[in-house]
Amino acid sequence: MTRTPLDILQSVFGYPAFRPPQGEVIDTLLAGTDALVLMPTGGGKSLCYQVPAILLPGTAVVVSPLIALMQDQVAALRQAGVAADFLNSSQTADESRAVTQRLLAGELDLLYLAPERLVQEFMLDLLARVRINLFAIDEAHCVSQWGHDFRPEYIRLDVLHQRFPEVPRIALTATADEPTRREILRRLDLERARVFISGFDRPNIRYRIAEGGSGGRDKLLRFIRDEHPGEAGIVYCLSRKRVDEIADWLGGHKLVALPYHAGMSSAQREANQRRFLNEEGIIMVATIAFGMGIDKPNVRFVAHLNLPKSVEAYYQETGRAGRDGLPADAWMLYGLQDVITLRQMMEGSTAEEQYKRIERHKLDAMLGLCEMTSCRRQALLAYFGDPEPEPCGNCDNCLTPPQTWDATEAARKALSCVHRTGQRFGVNYLIDVLHGKVDERVQRFGHDKITTFGIGNDLSTPVWRSLFRQLIARGLLNVDAEGHGGLRLAERCRPVLQGAEQLWLRKELPAERASKKSRAAGATVAGAHAELWEALRRRRRELAAEQGVPPYAIFHDATLMELIAQRPQTLGEMARISGIGGRKLAAYGEIFLELIAEHVC
Repeated sequence: MTRTPLDILQSVFGYPAFRPPQGEVIDTLLAGTDALVLMPTGGGKSLCYQVPAILLPGTAVVVSPLIALMQDQVAALRQAGVAADFLNSSQTADESRAVTQRLLAGELDLLYLAPERLVQEFMLDLLARVRINLFAIDEAHCVSQWGHDFRPEYIRLDVLHQRFPEVPRIALTATADEPTRREILRRLDLERARVFISGFDRPNIRYRIAEGGSGGRDKLLRFIRDEHPGEAGIVYCLSRKRVDEIADWLGGHKLVALPYHAGMSSAQREANQRRFLNEEGIIMVATIAFGMGIDKPNVRFVAHLNLPKSVEAYYQETGRAGRDGLPADAWMLYGLQDVITLRQMMEGSTAEEQYKRIERHKLDAMLGLCEMTSCRRQALLAYFGDPEPEPCGNCDNCLTPPQTWDATEAARKALSCVHRTGQRFGVNYLIDVLHGKVDERVQRFGHDKITTFGIGNDLSTPVWRSLFRQLIARGLLNVDAEGHGGLRLAERCRPVLQGAEQLWLRKELPAERASKKSRAAGATVAGAHAELWEALRRRRRELAAEQGVPPYAIFHDATLMELIAQRPQTLGEMARISGIGGRKLAAYGEIFLELIAEHVC
């Protein structure tokens, strides 16, 4: 009897039905046609190539950018009973030979390779001796020179079409605006591919952005303790030094926080990443060097303590939260210094003007997302060409609509102060002048004699800082490229300065604390259910440790919660739980049924 894609989905992976457009993508590959798939993180991209890889004779080759990612995906596939393996630099010569022999013997359904290895002549020659049924290029946005995860080896992957013209290819990504999509198709020689865009919305993620200012560490600590105690999360910082400081500080407050950045040894980074993937409740504090392709489904929050450089980077990084579909938080603090630093880095770059122009546009879009007073999700989706007609009801602006104020007169004072002090000073000095602060520096430059000296005493320092930040974000002020943080008037400020344009800005208010544990994945698990929840997680952790795999490779949190809700008493009932395929049912069914029976109320 011929098996169908749905048979594979249900019997191997334990899911009852495909989500659109998974089934159509799979049919496209089975017909021998190329595909480009844009699907949000956690939307099931991997199944689009894993199902046909199992169904078709031969082996599927998966291009994966990170060793840790391919190891985790192979571990998860093996748990489901799929013949999968990888070839990478983490293996010994004997291990590599064993995998190669299995490949040549036709024993593998999927083989994972890094792009650097795949494009080597010896690897292409080896694959030519094997029946390849498809090529899957994961994290395909890495091909874009304008992207945030550019990998030059990806550009050479057009060799796959040249050497294997009859083998269908599928490129997959969660992050690509229209120009990046065009570049993927062109560089990978996929002009004839079918393009599937299933939308970018991650409705389970709550987006929250606030002005950082002082006390950012304390705000982060309150956020974690109040809303995500004992849960896994990622904290992104702009610099390596900041990463180390925040990790140490959180550790000093009895949280398990590990650093990750390019300044650490590869062994240290790998050890910390392995702990993050394999243990519960670990917080990873990292630069953007961490996270691409991280497969951990129960990351409950992603926090940014600095401003990302682009909406693409923000979407990609926040998308690492809540891959299991359960509630998660994307929480960010950013401040004036972030804006100044990123502007300086951009303008001081030696890159070509075309590249700098694109980078300016991307940063402007990110600043716009931060400063807006309407629904953030609508703006985020619109950026990727996926408009949402109604406000989401699950971002900070929807839940607590921000107040605005007529900042026209204050803006004119600020702009005038920039002009009269010579367009060469930073924000702190300008605020001192506006507040009429008499000190040696102000007197030395004679700025205690200008008309803007002391005209800003009606506003506090935090309000002035917020106003300057928003003027920079709106392009009314520019930051110098010399590294001193001085502000200059932009041409766009003229109508405001002359009183011809009114300016309404966001009013900064103290952030309200969310109710404790209100958004945690286990928030609905209480009483006797909570006892079973912990028992299931403990047994999952023990089984994972015995096999050397991450706990989520056994069962996702969403599967455990469904086990609690359904309380199956037989293997047949358990087989109907989402995420429990035939292999996992045989391996773990009786173990978890006994545990559930012990906790029946």
